[in-house]
Amino acid sequence: MADYNHKHIEPKWQAFWNENQTFKATVDKSKPKFYSLDMFPYPSGAGLHVGHPLGYIASDIVSRFKRNKGFNVLHPMGFDAFGLPAEQYAIQTGQHPAITTKENIDRYKEQLKNIGFSFDWDKEIQTCDPAYYKWTQWIFLRIFNSWYNKATEKAETIDQLVATFAQSGNANVNAACDEDTPSFSTDEWNAWSEEEQQRMLLKYRLTYLSETSVNWCPELKTVLSNDEVKDGFSERGGHPVVKKKMKQWSMRITAYAQRLLEGLDNLDWPEPLKEMQRNWIGKSIGAELAFPVVGHDLKINVFTTRIDTIFGVTFLSLAPESEMVAELTTEDQKEAVAAYVETAKNRSERDRMSDVKTISGVFTGSYATNPFNGEKIQIWIADYVLAGYGTGAVMAVPCGDQRDYDFAKHFSLPIVPVIEGADISEKADPTKEGVMMNSGFLNGLNCKDAIAKAIEFAEEKGIGKGKVNFRIRDAIFARQRYWGEPVPVYFKNDLPYLVDEADLPIILPEIDKYLPTEDGDPPLARAENFNYTPKGETEAYPLEMSTMPGWAGSSWYWYRYMDAKNDTAFVDKDTQEYWENVDLYIGGSEHATGHLLYSRFWNKIMYDLGIVNQQEPFKKLINQGMIQGRSNFVYRVLPGGGFSKIKSLTNPSSLFISKGLADKIEAGDKKTIEKVLEELNLNKRENRKITEKQKTIFGRKDIIVQATHVDVNIVHNDELDMEAFRKWRPDLADAEFITEENGKYICGWEVEKMSKSKYNVVNPDDIIERYGADTLRLYEMFLGPLEQFKPWNTNGIDGVSKFLKKLWRLFHNQEGEFAVSDEAPSKAELKVLHKTIKKAEEDIERYSFNTSVSSFMICVNELTALNCNNRQVLADLVVLISPYAPHITEELWSLLGNEGSIVNAPYPVLNEEFLVEDEHEYPIAINGKMRVKMSFAVDKPNAEIQAEVLANENVQKWLEGKTPKKIIVVPKKIVNIVI
Repeated sequence: MADYNHKHIEPKWQAFWNENQTFKATVDKSKPKFYSLDMFPYPSGAGLHVGHPLGYIASDIVSRFKRNKGFNVLHPMGFDAFGLPAEQYAIQTGQHPAITTKENIDRYKEQLKNIGFSFDWDKEIQTCDPAYYKWTQWIFLRIFNSWYNKATEKAETIDQLVATFAQSGNANVNAACDEDTPSFSTDEWNAWSEEEQQRMLLKYRLTYLSETSVNWCPELKTVLSNDEVKDGFSERGGHPVVKKKMKQWSMRITAYAQRLLEGLDNLDWPEPLKEMQRNWIGKSIGAELAFPVVGHDLKINVFTTRIDTIFGVTFLSLAPESEMVAELTTEDQKEAVAAYVETAKNRSERDRMSDVKTISGVFTGSYATNPFNGEKIQIWIADYVLAGYGTGAVMAVPCGDQRDYDFAKHFSLPIVPVIEGADISEKADPTKEGVMMNSGFLNGLNCKDAIAKAIEFAEEKGIGKGKVNFRIRDAIFARQRYWGEPVPVYFKNDLPYLVDEADLPIILPEIDKYLPTEDGDPPLARAENFNYTPKGETEAYPLEMSTMPGWAGSSWYWYRYMDAKNDTAFVDKDTQEYWENVDLYIGGSEHATGHLLYSRFWNKIMYDLGIVNQQEPFKKLINQGMIQGRSNFVYRVLPGGGFSKIKSLTNPSSLFISKGLADKIEAGDKKTIEKVLEELNLNKRENRKITEKQKTIFGRKDIIVQATHVDVNIVHNDELDMEAFRKWRPDLADAEFITEENGKYICGWEVEKMSKSKYNVVNPDDIIERYGADTLRLYEMFLGPLEQFKPWNTNGIDGVSKFLKKLWRLFHNQEGEFAVSDEAPSKAELKVLHKTIKKAEEDIERYSFNTSVSSFMICVNELTALNCNNRQVLADLVVLISPYAPHITEELWSLLGNEGSIVNAPYPVLNEEFLVEDEHEYPIAINGKMRVKMSFAVDKPNAEIQAEVLANENVQKWLEGKTPKKIIVVPKKIVNIVI
């Protein structure tokens, strides 16, 4: 085979891997394990663009490298297949979401296989497959039948709790439970009916039903979690989101807040991502105080981290959603309060917290009493207070908190300084340093001591207590949509009961439409006979009509990969103990407070219940950066005035100028303007049909230049394929061009998000067709560090393609015949090889893939210069490069006479002896200016170096017959001659 032909080689080896199940992973205790995982994709109809495979390529390189290093590697792939896009399409077209989902998955698999990933496709999972979501439902059963014991700091089975209630009531139970859970005795528990006992257990279960304020999206007709709402709009689709009270399934993630926080300390994750989780969990250490309401048998509880500032409280603020609003609002304030609450509930929590400029609130008309000094203070409603954080009420200390300060200034409320020396003339002073003043018995204490004394006082008087608080709220676990996992629950007397484990999975039923019913019930209410008859009963009970949220199936999927075909267990115990958890996880940081947090939560529950043997699911995590689009622009010209950029090609002129001319026109170059105006002269273009509107436009004297997006796929190295441009769209068939002097039309460019609207989406299929998958893989790594954002620029891809052809030529003679030598390698060849071994291994171990690609290029260049065709050297070289470019290296490995796949070849062993320098090239400087270079043995005495330098003809030429005053030899650095 004379030339490197990727179109022949790549399909050949992809078929080989598939037929021989090269990447199939089984438990092999004779080898160390390595579990490499990518965040599995949602299969959209658009398929992959070149930005999507970036993380997959990186994990594949590591996986292949680990195989070469003797590890037993599990590297699976599957699909997060439930989701809103498929359902929205189903609503619009009537086509079942399963059909479009299957089509999209097939498209993704085709693209992924074409890139040559070492995925074990035998372990593929799809979250919409009943064989998969059977086990999602199974896990739900376990979570429902669990409670969190604060005494043991772990989840335990609900049966243990029931036994405790039957023996001693709940007096000694320290559990994560609803705040309104009452105390009850053994006798009371035993006297209750089953229904009463089940209602009480709902207050303890780790997943439970409750009336909850949720993010409701009317357009999507579903509840969204906080991380799915951005600035009051749904993250998907950008639809308005409002707050609404609904009966919802929730999961008690708050019970795990401290453990989720502590677990971060031992994870090898990016620090910014860990900090995002810490902030989302939001641990605060402080105190809870009760403020009596004047004229009511009611107290407002507030949580504060600064109880030392209690004497500076001048008003209370309630969240608009607070249940106390109605009771506290006086008659004369009802209209104002109602209007304010209606406005506030339509703003997202994220928006309310981030918008510090908008100051809004309304007085309830009621007053509370400061429990420390007895002063009467107003009770306000303010949307910067969140119902879900703390108690939904804030004791406002304007002197120490900027939002309280701004609020007080805006509404002319008192501001009382409580720390000596604090300047609050223009803004609040939040310092925790200083000495207390205007603070009664706390005067003279520093802030830290004042906090301790104030908590002691509050607990003695029974008006408060020290408390640890968390910002994180229990996770909503329901969607009022169709395309999701059915919840394995039926209802009897309006109480939830679990279906029998033997009856799993509860299959998602067929329905006539994918919309809610006319009564507003979820789409599953349309299903016929969507009921459940428990064993031993004859009556059929209605099943839950909400489905699980999108994060359900993704919160445990890495375990299913370990044992994907197991029908009797979600994962075999021995198999799970072998693979343990994920060694390397690659995906986007946008999942920090969603998938990654929920996965850790579910994993800890399963660990507590003895289902898995690891507390944390992902040992090391890397957030890959985004590959951005590199947009190209053409420049349309019109008579008129100005220079602009637009997105559409809808203007009457069909004359386009190259970038060089556009730049000159923007700079006001008169010669260029005249040249273009001459081309625009309609009298010289008789075949053009001109409308009256166009006549008016063309009657102007100056020129408009419009920079307009053009399809990057018809641009190569910024040069436009003019004929392809004319064929791109019907309205451009008559396009005319003024090119550069060399006849080329050069486009402008800009880095932007990869998007269809910008015509800058690059399909990997096109790159593979033209250059090959190995070129794509190498080039994506070559673009820059994995974690960084970087633009896709096809201008550099030719260099990578040429590198692979150069690698190919190392193994072939000038006639194109395979030709390698079995002679012993030279010292120079071994030095080049082992320098590359050292660099490649170090780079992969620290996930610095772009520098490895550079070192491969240098190595091939140096071996080419040495005319190296040594079998031993080249065999090691192809193993080094194989994780990055698996197809060409498989072919070369085979040509070298090896059987089987290169993934089973041992990774080359570094020999540091070959890197020891035995010579050094010295620059020879005369009076400080380098004139000649000479090489000497590194152990050569200085006197001998001096003698050889002086004897050198070139040195003598520069000396011009003069005798040096001195010769300075700096070992392994430089020789300097002073004359």
